Amino acid sequence: MRRGSKEPRAETCTIRRALRRSRGALLVAALVSGAINILALTGPFYMLEVYRRVLPSRSTSALLVLTLVMLALYALAGALDFVRLRLMGRAARRLDARLSARVFAALQASPVAVQARADGLQALRDLDQIRTFLASPGPTALFDMPWMPLYLGVVFLMHPLLGALATAGAVLLVAIMQLAEKKSAAPLRTATRSAGKRWVLASAARRYAEAIRAMGFEKHLTYRWVSLNARNLDAERNASRPANAFSAAIKVARPALQSGMLGLGAYLVVSGKGSGGTMIAASIVLSRALAPVETAVAHWRSFAAARAARARLVTLLAARPRATHRSPHPPPHLSLCVTRLSVVLPGAAAPVIRGVGFTLAAGAGLGIVGPSASGKSTLARAFVGVWPPKKGSVCINGIALAQWSPEARSRHIGYLPQNIALLSGTIADNIARFDANARPEAIMTAARAAGVDAMIARLPKGYDTEIGEDGGVLSAGQRQRIALARAL
Repeated sequence: MRRGSKEPRAETCTIRRALRRSRGALLVAALVSGAINILALTGPFYMLEVYRRVLPSRSTSALLVLTLVMLALYALAGALDFVRLRLMGRAARRLDARLSARVFAALQASPVAVQARADGLQALRDLDQIRTFLASPGPTALFDMPWMPLYLGVVFLMHPLLGALATAGAVLLVAIMQLAEKKSAAPLRTATRSAGKRWVLASAARRYAEAIRAMGFEKHLTYRWVSLNARNLDAERNASRPANAFSAAIKVARPALQSGMLGLGAYLVVSGKGSGGTMIAASIVLSRALAPVETAVAHWRSFAAARAARARLVTLLAARPRATHRSPHPPPHLSLCVTRLSVVLPGAAAPVIRGVGFTLAAGAGLGIVGPSASGKSTLARAFVGVWPPKKGSVCINGIALAQWSPEARSRHIGYLPQNIALLSGTIADNIARFDANARPEAIMTAARAAGVDAMIARLPKGYDTEIGEDGGVLSAGQRQRIALARAL
């Protein structure tokens, strides 16, 4: 999220708490990073010792010992780097385990009208983006950057002029990195929105392929896809340009600085103010000091995408606060009372229904008729808690609907939506609303009441038949019957 913007504090804390659960792995990764950065000084000190001890004495045994020690330290550094990546992968998995259920629940609770206008699966992609970034080498740059002053201090100890050049180079690369952040934020947001529109169209084309083919507008839809895809490619290119430009600048600046360090070192050697070993060692130390910056720029787009994903998740989770405990209520058996009910569609300003009120006693029924778009489906959605009322109330047994948890309410309310909405799974799963503890007898009783038990019995696998997404293997009538059994 951009600096200066305000994030919902509770949901920011939710993500922080999820990271805090992995603090052990992150702390060990930080300690391992310290050891890796200390071991990174192996090369410069090896070079200094070769120039200081081996070359003047021409001792091959000393060279052998130094070389063996050097190889052992590099092997240890490689093993620690492997451990660090494993620790970051573990932290990423723990973050996903902590947030995945919450994000999926928030995704389900997002208003239908809002999901229809955007990529409905963006939140899950955002969580994947954060997890993938945490498990990548990108975050290791954040652990390594605090050690830059150590390396610069080592170069200063070799010679103040070398230290000054190294510090100037580090400041230059950090400035390039900050500029990359500033220039890439807006294009990256545009690319994400563009990709979302493309995926919405692709999902709809796959879901409604039968109707599209029957009505013969596949070609027109393909033209629309090509147009959206071209816009997305343009947005991706615009988002890549800043990162690519600054990455190229880093790739030019870093070797130039190292060459400048060698040149300055050579000048000091010629002037009798330094040695050849100091010259080469300073160049190696500078390379290590600047490595985190180069790594950060190389993974900058992933970092920016993960940060944007985090901001979107904070917004999503804030729109659906964590469920609070609700006191149990007796089963509804007295009345349904609707009082001055007004409902506004998500994203709309004016209410679709306004001031509706009636009371139904136990055992009574009510049919609602009216023209299209008069608010019948909206009223039904308000009865079952899909869309909360803008004004007024819906009460069961005199208790406001909002006081019932969705799980408790659903045990007493059956709902058969217009679009059926069967999910990928077995027939038994759908009738039982995917309750793993549902009794087989209750499932079969509902199927008999809906008049679908005979049809299910004729299927090779009966209630264990996989019906596919939207119940695609069933006829329209069979889908309606199974949905009715689910409601019952």
